[in-house]
Amino acid sequence: MSFHKQKTIKKVIKLEGVGLHSGKFANLTIKPSEPNNGIVFIRNDLKKNNVIYPHVNNVCSAMLCTTISNEFNVKVSTIEHLMGALYGLGIDNAIIEIDNDEVPIFDGSAKIFVEEILKAGIQISDSPIKVIRINKQINFNDGIKSISIKPSKINLEIDFEIKYDNQFIGNQRNILKVYEDDLRDTFNSRTFCLFEDIEKLRSMGFAKGGSLNNALVVKNDKLLNSEGLRNKKEFVNHKILDCMGDLFLSGYKIIGNIQCSQGGHKLTNDLLRKVFQNKENYSIVEINEKNVPHSLVYRQNLRSIA
Repeated sequence: MSFHKQKTIKKVIKLEGVGLHSGKFANLTIKPSEPNNGIVFIRNDLKKNNVIYPHVNNVCSAMLCTTISNEFNVKVSTIEHLMGALYGLGIDNAIIEIDNDEVPIFDGSAKIFVEEILKAGIQISDSPIKVIRINKQINFNDGIKSISIKPSKINLEIDFEIKYDNQFIGNQRNILKVYEDDLRDTFNSRTFCLFEDIEKLRSMGFAKGGSLNNALVVKNDKLLNSEGLRNKKEFVNHKILDCMGDLFLSGYKIIGNIQCSQGGHKLTNDLLRKVFQNKENYSIVEINEKNVPHSLVYRQNLRSIA
């Protein structure tokens, strides 16, 4: 596969399922798109003002999931797992039609999205990809939570840690090189919660569609899901999946080094907003050399376009 050219899917993908937080059923269709169009959401249950762009400045809520909206307050929520799948598979352009306001949760991971995209096939264009290169270190802190991004020569590295008082989850840390490492564990890692938080979440209007079929639930020192964990670091790996999806709201792949402790959707969005406040913090570059191995794409042949 040519890693330096823009990609879309070859065939239309049709999916259906329940939203984790709303409990609403939705039909989701992913369609091929032309180069330089990016990822676009369309609420096809509405006849007008229904186009929503997944961009850092269009995030209207980052509480427990990522919700984007347009200027007409038309929204779509829980986009992060789908965006993480698109990011990890290198899909630059796609039209996503949905007939409700929340993306289906499926099994709580990106597994279904990844499988369906690979089944549909990936179409490679002749247009070079663009990436965001981080030029200087940017930090953001919110109490005990912290996140930073600094320059990297060749990759997007995500160093993520979580710290829970719960004995079963405890402290976990993992480091992922997004453009080099095997992403299967990341794609397959499910969202999670503590059993004692469920009623509170539902009283706040969240987790109405949640079940053991689409989330890991931990009660005291036990996992309630009978199948067990899919990988030893599934909790932190899911956080990395969320982070990947939220980073794609920058519009392009990122070349940088992320370090995050106890973060989530809001912290990632806050960091990106801080990065884009000053054009000296980043450059948008185009990869213009042919037949460069993907492990070297980010090491050379970058031409600044902004």
